[in-house]
Amino acid sequence: MIFSFVNFKWRFAFLVLLMGVASTSFAGLFDDEEARKAILDLRQKVEAIDQARTQDKQALQDVPKSVQSLRDENMQMKRSLLELQTLIEQLRADLSKQVGQQEQIAKDVSELQRRQRDLAQGVDDRMRRLEPVKVNVDGKDFLADPAEIKEFDTALVFLRKSDFRAATQAFVDFLRRYPQSGYQALGLFWLGSSQYASRDYREAIINFRSSVDANSASSKAPEALLAMANSQLELKDTRSARRTLEDLIKLYPQSEAAAAGKDRLARLK
Repeated sequence: MIFSFVNFKWRFAFLVLLMGVASTSFAGLFDDEEARKAILDLRQKVEAIDQARTQDKQALQDVPKSVQSLRDENMQMKRSLLELQTLIEQLRADLSKQVGQQEQIAKDVSELQRRQRDLAQGVDDRMRRLEPVKVNVDGKDFLADPAEIKEFDTALVFLRKSDFRAATQAFVDFLRRYPQSGYQALGLFWLGSSQYASRDYREAIINFRSSVDANSASSKAPEALLAMANSQLELKDTRSARRTLEDLIKLYPQSEAAAAGKDRLARLK
């Protein structure tokens, strides 16, 4: 299309030139000065036509270069768009990853908070288990640690199961660990009872006496004196047994142990 236009242009220019020459051929009617002017005009027109032709040739040569340049720009734009699309996908992937990480962090924080609450609750529970509680033994109130109560009850369990050796050791350990315990008098009584059941009468006598000395107002004190007298009789120490029974009757005359002591004392006479 471009070449057809150029050919037409040159044909038109050539016709114009011929017309100019033809007009010059009839210049006989003009003088020499006018002829020179006509020749100069014709020459300028020819030069202008040559210059235009040269420019058209250059334009024709530049057309492929322009097309290639457009193609190159198009390819570069496509590559840029592809790189941009890749970057967008990467950003989406990174954003999705960050969202996932944030969700995981939120779950981790929630789990840590739950563990913290559980830990705090556990600490509170342990603190409550460690706090002393009020205990009443023989009408006497005192504070005892939960561990102290547990050890005393464990020793009693051995005694109830007739595991006298284990009960003896448990009460010995308890009294050594809690020498100021409000359970002391009662612990000494049950220790003596375990030793009596194990036929360790000498140790039983010592602990029954210590039990009475620790708390003479205890409901177990009369029983401790009666058990002490029985231990002395097992050792054939009748004199000591008689004195112990007399003390029982004198100190606790209204007790059931005192009534049993009177019968025992009567048989000794």
